[in-house]
Amino acid sequence: MDERDETGAAPPAFRRAVHGDDLDGARDLYEAQYPGEGFRLERLDHPFEYRYAAVGDDDVSLRTSEFRGSARGTADAVPEYVVSWLVEGRGVVDVGRDEVALQPLVPRVAPTRAYAFDFADYRQRLVHVSAAHLERLAVERGDVAAGPVQFFHAAPLAETALRRWRTVVSETTPVLLDLAATPLERSEAGRRLALAVLDAFPHETGQAAPAVLAAGSRRLARAVEYLHAHAHEPIGVTEVAAAADLSVRGLQVALQRTFDLSPTELLRQIRLDRVRADLEAATPETTTVSAVARHWGFSHLGRFSAVYRDRFGEQPSATLRG
Repeated sequence: MDERDETGAAPPAFRRAVHGDDLDGARDLYEAQYPGEGFRLERLDHPFEYRYAAVGDDDVSLRTSEFRGSARGTADAVPEYVVSWLVEGRGVVDVGRDEVALQPLVPRVAPTRAYAFDFADYRQRLVHVSAAHLERLAVERGDVAAGPVQFFHAAPLAETALRRWRTVVSETTPVLLDLAATPLERSEAGRRLALAVLDAFPHETGQAAPAVLAAGSRRLARAVEYLHAHAHEPIGVTEVAAAADLSVRGLQVALQRTFDLSPTELLRQIRLDRVRADLEAATPETTTVSAVARHWGFSHLGRFSAVYRDRFGEQPSATLRG
């Protein structure tokens, strides 16, 4: 289920962590986080301990898992897509089928069906994306018409894709870890990280919905009005389409034919225009470029400065100085 409420607001952020040295406590935790069967958690020839931490929201969260022992079992299919990579230790997923031995610092998307696993003495980082969120983005960008995304978990990750993934993780992690970040900042960072899952990891792309005739001017106008009225909120293409009584595909076609822009590109332009207006109305004594950019959802200052310069032909600091 999509966790957004009727206003399209992003789900609330959370942070939680647990650690201990009790096998039963560890079993309860991991069975709750990764439902399955046949879990076998065992001590090895050293003291046992575990740590698990998560921060984010119900759309996208960052997690770490440390387990000083061995863990085997079968994980069920869950309404999430999970990317993980080992920092240290040993891990094998999809044991006995399309088996993959995890390599340090090389991310892999987990199988999207039930699978057997075998881990020992590991420290792991994970990105969890809810099925509703990622599947909505997959529809918006035309990967699938609807429904689950089938990832090829055993397929190797191209070097260029790995570099892009690491860049996005590096740039979005500080925002997602910051519970003081605005809902808009967090939503944009989470959206970018979820899109990076689709960009980086091989998956089956179905036939997108057939193209439709461009929408009438009144519905298109409602879509543009909605973008302007809600630019300060963490909205997505689905909310805009619904407000204009269009399908997602219909909205995309209408905006592309009229403005030669996708809904996301038009929203970014609107937000850049709002940034410029705020900078022109302020002075270096009353605000900073960083504060204004963050207010409008641009959390990575270097990337923001580049797109601002491309749109307006000057650095944002020059606009602020007047």
